[in-house]
Parts: sequence; C-alpha cells; structure tokens
Amino acid sequence: MMDTKKSVEEIINQCINGHKFSFEEAKDLLNFDLNTLGLIADEIRNKFCGNTVTFVCDTTINYTNICSGKCKFCAFYRNKSAGDAYVLTIDEILQKTEKAGNLGATQVLLQGGLNKDISLSYYETIIKAVKQKFPDVQRHFFSAAEIYFIAKNNNLSVDEVLERFKECGLQSFGGGGAEILVTQIRKEISPDKISAEEWKDVIMKAHKTGIKTSATMVYGFGESKEDRLRHLLFLRDIQYETNGFTAFIPWSFQPENTALGQNKFYKFPAGGIDYLEIIALARIIFNKFLRNIQASWLTEGEKLAQIALFYGANDFSGTIIEENVVKEAGIKFSGKTKEEMINLIQQVGRIPAQRDTFYNVLKVF
Repeated sequence: MMDTKKSVEEIINQCINGHKFSFEEAKDLLNFDLNTLGLIADEIRNKFCGNTVTFVCDTTINYTNICSGKCKFCAFYRNKSAGDAYVLTIDEILQKTEKAGNLGATQVLLQGGLNKDISLSYYETIIKAVKQKFPDVQRHFFSAAEIYFIAKNNNLSVDEVLERFKECGLQSFGGGGAEILVTQIRKEISPDKISAEEWKDVIMKAHKTGIKTSATMVYGFGESKEDRLRHLLFLRDIQYETNGFTAFIPWSFQPENTALGQNKFYKFPAGGIDYLEIIALARIIFNKFLRNIQASWLTEGEKLAQIALFYGANDFSGTIIEENVVKEAGIKFSGKTKEEMINLIQQVGRIPAQRDTFYNVLKVF
C-alpha cells in the first residue's frame, strides 16, 4: 500500500517538482499504475525536452569477442580457442569507421571483450589512428568494465589508463557493463566481472577527468522491482555528484544463445510493460538531474520504442550501421537510414532532430 502519510497528490507534486527521492520514497512510485506513471513522466519529459526527439547517426564496432568475463547473459563472448574467436586489426577498425563515416555517422561506439592478450598499445593506437584519420567522428570507445580490466591487465591504475586514453584522444565512453548495479544480482549473472562499486569508481574517475559517459541498465534477470529502483538511484546519485552522464539507456536481457537462457526461468525476455515502467521511473527519478532518456528500437522493437516516447523517453537511439552483441543473442538486426529514423519519430507527432554524442542538436527535420 502507498504510504498514507503522503497523499497521491503530494507524491505526484514531488515527481513534477524534481524531488530527490530516497529509496523508501521511491518505492511508493511502484504503487502507481503504469499509465499514471507514464502521464507523470511524460509531463516531466515535456518540461525539459519539449516535443523534439533526437537520434544519432552511429555505428558499433566490436573489436574482439574473446572475453574472460564469461557472463551468463552474454551470447557474444568466445574462448580464445573457439573457431570464430577474433581480434580486429587496426586497419579493419579504420575500414569500418570509414564505411560508417561515408554513411553519415558522427559517432563510433567501440567495445569488445575482456581479452588478456591485447596490449595497451593496441588500444592507444586505435584511439590515435581514428582521431587522425576521422577527426569529425566522435570516439565513444570502451566501457567501465573494459577500462577497469585494461588497467588491471597492465598493472596500471584506472586514473592512469583514463589519462593516457584521454591524451590519445578518447572523448567519451559507453555505459555498458552496468547491467543491474546490485551486488547479489551481479554475483549470480556475472561473478567474474567488475563489481557495482568498481563500476562506480571507474565512472566517477572518468567524469572527474572530463570524460563523459552514458548510463545503462539491462534488466530481466529475475531481479525485483526494488532492485531496479536501487539501480536507478545508484545512477542518480553519481549524476548528482558529477553531472557526467549524457543519457540513460535501458534494454531487456535477450536470452537466446546464452548460458542463462538455458534455464527455463530466463527463457523469455521481459515484456513491454516492464520496459515502459523502467522508462517512466527513470524519467521521474532522474528528473532535472539527467535530461536524456533513450528508447531502444534495437532490442525492444520500433513500435514499443515509439510508445516509450510517451512514457518519458526523448531520444530514439541511433541508426546503428553495425552491431554484433545483441545480434548474437538472436535479434534480427539491420541498421536504419536517417530517413527511417525521421519517419518513425514523425509518426508519433514529434519533431526529429539529429544530434551528436553529447546531445547537441545538429539538424532539425
């Protein structure tokens, strides 16, 4: 039951006015039905973002699928001895970047597995080479999990790796590796990966170094709604201190071809109701602290992503010229053209705008 000490009107007013919810207060939000949450979130979205819906022209390059993390939810990783294990050469990465740039991409998300055999110079050379050859393409490279692993693998501190990468030309990195930032859940699904506190440490240091990141959430691992709230508040508190997150991006765990998916409990992905609730709760909890919330057409489908624009989302992700991680989990993938993105946004009566990685609007359509 909802806390009788606060009326429904009081809680709604707190939401609209940017209240910094405690965990106990945030639990009251779970008592609202989905459409009420959506109405509140949509009003907040309109207050901060208006009717403009942004998207980016981008690609994802996965430089290796060899990974020592071996997360139970991942269909992408391979052992070093696997027949389809790979590490891209610098030239291959540059070729993929050139192809994306020719198709209008302004951002390259470069991510890969935790590969013990890759040298520090490989990463530094990639950053420098892309900066030199494609200076107008945003170098949105790596994740907190990769940064932490690279530091440990090379007997360096996280601060040293961040400073070295920044000097090479790293501009920002993705929020991957967060999954659910609750210790018990992480022990169950990714015991050999970065912990929640280690993830936070890398992110905070990156932000203080001047490297912005996105924030993510992968849900559908059997976590409770309270665990999802803990994750959102964990991110909100980081943002409150650093203001270094550019956006929040949630998506559902895709079980096909994963170790976790072999368990009948995890056989089917979470549904659309869960997704819309997370989008709405994120908008309410982040409020004035984090402006941009992304709808993922890639994992949730175009139509649900369109609906998410009425539940608090203001961004429609990217054209994603290439992507391999969720593709391995059974998602039938093909990138979108700029015209397709514009059409999907216009279909819901919103104003499409192309943006860069930092959510600066480049062109309104």
